[in-house]
Amino acid sequence: AESRVHSMCFGYLDSGGDDEVTLRRNHDAYSQLEMHFQVLAGIQPPLDMSTTIFGQKVSIPFFACPTAGNRMFHNEGEAAVARAAAHHNSVYCLSSISTTPISEISSILPKEHPKLFQLYVWKDRELLRDVLSQAREGNFQSLALTVDFSWYGNRERDIRNGFTIPPAYTLNQMYEALKRPAWTWDFLSNPAYKYALIRGDVPADSLAAFINSQIYPAFSWKDAEWLCSEWSGPKAIKGICRPEDAVKALESGFTTIWVSNHGGRQLDTSPATIDVLPEIRAAVGPDVEIILDGGIQRGTDIAKALALGADGVGVGKPYLYGLTAGGTEGVIKAMDILRIELDRAMGLLGVATVEELKRRGPELIRRRGVSARDGLGARYSKSGII
Repeated sequence: AESRVHSMCFGYLDSGGDDEVTLRRNHDAYSQLEMHFQVLAGIQPPLDMSTTIFGQKVSIPFFACPTAGNRMFHNEGEAAVARAAAHHNSVYCLSSISTTPISEISSILPKEHPKLFQLYVWKDRELLRDVLSQAREGNFQSLALTVDFSWYGNRERDIRNGFTIPPAYTLNQMYEALKRPAWTWDFLSNPAYKYALIRGDVPADSLAAFINSQIYPAFSWKDAEWLCSEWSGPKAIKGICRPEDAVKALESGFTTIWVSNHGGRQLDTSPATIDVLPEIRAAVGPDVEIILDGGIQRGTDIAKALALGADGVGVGKPYLYGLTAGGTEGVIKAMDILRIELDRAMGLLGVATVEELKRRGPELIRRRGVSARDGLGARYSKSGII
């Protein structure tokens, strides 16, 4: 992925907020969780990885998180992710800052395929109503409100790289584009990408200021209750890291708690999501659906999240690396790697189904003491530990 895409786009994909402490912490926290496997469990393949997420039956317990502007990485964009979701029969999520229209997604996924639409905390209720209407017409059954993005995080790699949408025609950006001919040809030989769900007639670079003006720091629980009243299907609140906020969300009308810190891209030094998952599960009880994202890089990470209280797991960077490297086939491959790794982890743990993994999780996954060696594992970046 890094060798194909413009350096500023890879930096946007790969980076976190401020010193990227939470970015590292999200993943490194998984190294503190030991897998206490059971032997001679008497199971044999194929294992059953099917489960129910957002009230819909799916074949795998993880899915690609909603992310903005997928065509920035590859011209196939959100359509590639939709094809991968169809291939794996997983939940498909679409960001409200998508560069692909809902009509194109609907032409790829059948009406009944599990689909979730993601919203930000915007101030214009008419704009919110408009995108909700588009989602309904596109047969999206579920909704997620991202609540950890009422202020914009400080992503210093973006500043250093001169990140803009689309690339500014400076000497440095043109030089970087020449170094990545496949991405540059993809960018120049296709129509300019736009934020397709908001104002399709306006290029993405012009609309960026409009979107920034819509981010609403004053968005409150009362606004969240109003939004819940506008949607009849399953409703997730995305960006929870405190048990009391999870309880308040349920009281406000949400049906799913999505434990997330925006992939470590917002408030740096916020806790790793896997670390706060057990106490959030304890606060809401066993029957409330919980989704977790943040730091997922291996199938073993997915297994640990399911064992500690998640009903479903969202992945971000892994599938975006796949999209960047190879479009549709790249996303399918990335998800397939995680599926195979999860299958292997379940088999080695001695559990035959996702439901068994969730039920027996606390006896199989245990926390160990901190060791200075635990953060020394392989990383995606060529620079190693950062």
